Amino acid sequence: MISEQDQKLAQLILEHSTEVQKGHNVMVQLIGLNGIDLLRALVEQIGAKDANPFIKIEDAETQRILIENGDEAFWKNQAQVDQLPLMKQMDAFVGIRASQNIYENSLASKEANKAYSEHFLKPVHFDERVNNTNWCIMRYPSPAFAMNAKMPTRKFAEFYYDACLVDYSALEEAMKPLEKRLRATDEIHLKGDGTDIKFSVKGQNWVPCFGKRNIPDGELFTSPILDSVNGVISYAPSVYQGKPFEFVKLEVKDGVVVDYDSSNNEALKDILDTDEGARRFGEFSFGLNPVIESPMYDILFDEKIYGSNHLTLGKDYEIAPNGNTSNIHWDLVCIGPDVYLDGELVRKGRKFVTDELKGLNPENLL
Repeated sequence: MISEQDQKLAQLILEHSTEVQKGHNVMVQLIGLNGIDLLRALVEQIGAKDANPFIKIEDAETQRILIENGDEAFWKNQAQVDQLPLMKQMDAFVGIRASQNIYENSLASKEANKAYSEHFLKPVHFDERVNNTNWCIMRYPSPAFAMNAKMPTRKFAEFYYDACLVDYSALEEAMKPLEKRLRATDEIHLKGDGTDIKFSVKGQNWVPCFGKRNIPDGELFTSPILDSVNGVISYAPSVYQGKPFEFVKLEVKDGVVVDYDSSNNEALKDILDTDEGARRFGEFSFGLNPVIESPMYDILFDEKIYGSNHLTLGKDYEIAPNGNTSNIHWDLVCIGPDVYLDGELVRKGRKFVTDELKGLNPENLL
């Protein structure tokens, strides 16, 4: 039986996030069978809208085998024969990430990850899906997910739906003063424990996110001027390409990572050596979801932590470009640095301190 929470989540995704209309082609991709009830709720509601569901159900362990063994020729063929022609026919895309094991792909080699990223993810998802569909990506709760969050399973499920089903209309309104201020800002300075970094965002586009592309949501992003980033930044725990990092610290000069340290430097070096753009930054964002407090090794949640910022290695987004191209996009999160806009302190730790921005503090959104 499909739960009321999954029905509400499916409705949010189809009506608010992807705005599915009669006659639309909608791809729903489920990776891992754990999210099957949400998939069923989506299929029911897509049909009720007289739209057309296209279902992709993928087993996470089978996908691991493909990634570990696939080469450039294999992924080019996969993209050109199957996924890219189909994606070109889609009006909307819903991706449910329901794998039980976030480390499933941790043994894939640098070469295997590069082949998959460059010849499948980039043409099918980064180039086609991101730019030409109404899309939404989310995780789905599980005991393994709860364990990463260090919470009991039942409590985590409650937290999950609270975070996903926040009042996005209220959040959208609360973001407007910050967006206005940022559009007039030249220099951003982050300063905190292990972090002292400055960069320019002068003239850059800012994009408020309130449930349209990610669930849960709550961020306001742009990209830094490419060569303006200078200083050091320390990040919270992260998982990328199935590889865990308890911490990452980067030293940056004129927009390029020149030195680094982490709990897994061999894996970090492989990521940074992916291509030239992997050592540069393609996104900067404020995390603003009032429910999400601490990292849980899942970037769709962690990048929305209130009082956080992510300064992302790799590819920019066309909607907020800075010219960086790469086969990676790694949203690393810095929690609680003081934020200065053109020299003025606007956030002390995790709380905004100027009157026009205090509406974004959790106590004013919940």
